[in-house]
Amino acid sequence: MDESISTLDKKREYQDKIKNVFSEVGKVVVGQEAMINRLLIGLFTQSHILLEGVPGIAKTLTVSTLAKVLHLDFQRIQFTPDLLPADLIGTMIYNQKLAKFEVKQGPIFANMILADEINRSPAKVQSALLEAMQEKQVTIGETTFQLDRPFLVLATQNPVDQEGTYPLPEAQVDRFMMKVYVDYPTKEQELEVMRRISNMTFDYTVNTVLTKEDVFAIRNEINKVTISESLEKYIVEIVYATRDPKSYGLNREAEYIQFGVSPRATINLNLASKAIAYFEGRDYVLPEDIKEVAPDVLNHRIILNYEAEADNIKTHQIIDSILSKIPINN
Repeated sequence: MDESISTLDKKREYQDKIKNVFSEVGKVVVGQEAMINRLLIGLFTQSHILLEGVPGIAKTLTVSTLAKVLHLDFQRIQFTPDLLPADLIGTMIYNQKLAKFEVKQGPIFANMILADEINRSPAKVQSALLEAMQEKQVTIGETTFQLDRPFLVLATQNPVDQEGTYPLPEAQVDRFMMKVYVDYPTKEQELEVMRRISNMTFDYTVNTVLTKEDVFAIRNEINKVTISESLEKYIVEIVYATRDPKSYGLNREAEYIQFGVSPRATINLNLASKAIAYFEGRDYVLPEDIKEVAPDVLNHRIILNYEAEADNIKTHQIIDSILSKIPINN
């Protein structure tokens, strides 16, 4: 009995800490709760997040502030066309005093990596980052190094200025759990931003809320969240509807989809919906949890064809149609 009470107390403590993360980040960043929510999902499910939005909407500020609140080692890497893989993972340097080569580790050796404007770097650099994301290790010379845990990559893309950029191939984008579109703030939020940042004595300091141990403990708690067999099948139906829309009566959508989503979408829908349920204080998943995360999990995995571009059809419209069409069988 005592053990069950202490477990419940611990669960409540973690729930409160997660709420405190939002409030601490909110001291510096106005709004963007949805982005913070998705970043935390990535952290607690050992996944990576791709952020896309116009410049100046606090993507970088949000990530750096979150790293402080979580007390994690943070590195921001500005991706540029002349960046080399060695600038990211490190290289061998010659020590003249010792007359031998030594390993100099790169900025990838941190818990939280902000890959700023990832589409500005050439394919070799993107490949080096994505390998580290997948394998959680890097090889420098003949030595392989394990990356510290937790390891989270948050990459940003600027959708406006695409000249001279190297768009991520679809197969590589698929490695990100979610692609989150970060929108402009509301009028009220923008007014608050202006007032805060215009004050040149504004305090950017925040308190640490979570430790690494807390992150691993919350990860274990999320892993215990249950999902019914009917909802597991619901996820599979959503995924298959992107691959064979006509079988689900989505004849119009079938004209626009070139490729459906990969099995990574199935896995990530399951993981993300568990995390959402946990944030809401539940130990079980509801259909609404799956519907909430589906757009962010699916939007970069559905490949549309030229007809969709010609008819100005967007991926979110296809996802909305799929979610409205697929029944939930109890």
